[in-house]
Amino acid sequence: MPGEDPFDEGAGSILRQPMAVWATAGASVVAFMGIGLVDPILPSIAKGLQATPSQVSLLFTSYFLITAVAMLVTGWVSSRIGGKKTLLAGLALVVVFAALSGTSGSVGELVGFRAGWGLGNALFVSTALAVIVGAAAGGSAAAILLYESALGLGMACGPLVGALLGNASWRYPFFGTAALMAIGFICISFLLKEQPKPARKTALLDPIRALGHGGLASVAGSAFFYNYAFFTVLAFTPFVLNMTPYKSGAVFFGWGLLLAVFSVLVAPRLQKRFGTLKVLGASLVLLAADLVVLGYGDHTTAIVCTIVSGAFIGLNNTVYTELALGVSDAPRPVASAGYNFVRWFAAAAAPFLAPHIEGWTSIHIPFVVAAAAAVLGAVVVWVRRAALTHEAQELEPAHATEDGVSAFVN
Repeated sequence: MPGEDPFDEGAGSILRQPMAVWATAGASVVAFMGIGLVDPILPSIAKGLQATPSQVSLLFTSYFLITAVAMLVTGWVSSRIGGKKTLLAGLALVVVFAALSGTSGSVGELVGFRAGWGLGNALFVSTALAVIVGAAAGGSAAAILLYESALGLGMACGPLVGALLGNASWRYPFFGTAALMAIGFICISFLLKEQPKPARKTALLDPIRALGHGGLASVAGSAFFYNYAFFTVLAFTPFVLNMTPYKSGAVFFGWGLLLAVFSVLVAPRLQKRFGTLKVLGASLVLLAADLVVLGYGDHTTAIVCTIVSGAFIGLNNTVYTELALGVSDAPRPVASAGYNFVRWFAAAAAPFLAPHIEGWTSIHIPFVVAAAAAVLGAVVVWVRRAALTHEAQELEPAHATEDGVSAFVN
């Protein structure tokens, strides 16, 4: 896959797909929008609910904590009731809890509803790629690139939609997400056929057992540190920028646009030219440098560095996903679940810790800690480089396309 043009019809175009694939991909865009949707309205939520930044940051913590734990359950569920039913269950939960989020009367209620939203999102996004692979034309390479495109588009559009709706009221983005996901539910209900169930049912502890593989454990450990840096940018920077929803949404739209472009178009070309581990290590170090400049620069510099960080995050997302899915001999849904179980704990920790670190020290130090985490991620890759390279090369080429995958990721 590295080096392939996702829009090259000779390589399996992502553009010519059945309606069922487009329906699932469209719902995936909205699901990923939900991650960055609250970014530009975090200060507005804090003001509207009379909450502190550390309290509002729990919107991310509860969401991703539940997402991490749910990764152990999603494979168990989908292998028993099938991909379509799992998608619909996840969508239904998102519709309910997104709508409830908009009715919240306190930050505690909103945090709780976001936790339920996280469960629904975990069920949906952990199954969406497997469904897209099963229904797509052009092979799994085109399907994975379509999924990554949906992720990038969702991450880019989430802050923009949040800003446009949130400028009137912080409640509207939640209602808007519920409405869009309800449309996705209807489309998938009518357009997607049930996917065949796997021959072997997934056990609850299979993802934990998969982490016994040294290569997968190394990728997950490195991604844990990287995700801490990633979600410091996503959850803490809006308070530092302290801008109106429109302006903050524009900043994070630019961030998401770079994330999408570098994830889908740039990463494969860099991997082909320089190699996967070199691209990942360099990108992590550059992200660390960007975070330090963001933390100590003036307001304009902070805006520029926030947008630029999207490029490094896009590169890392693609490379980590490919490593996690290809480095071990575990079934890809199982490997993905174990990998995501580890890394999403960092996504839960960063939004909670960053405001507290600022309170204990200064506004600069949360970014220094995030930069150190990114460097630690690069150190893990460097220390384990021989094993990661060897183990990735030892896998059979057919492993890359042998079964439907689950890789929320990115």
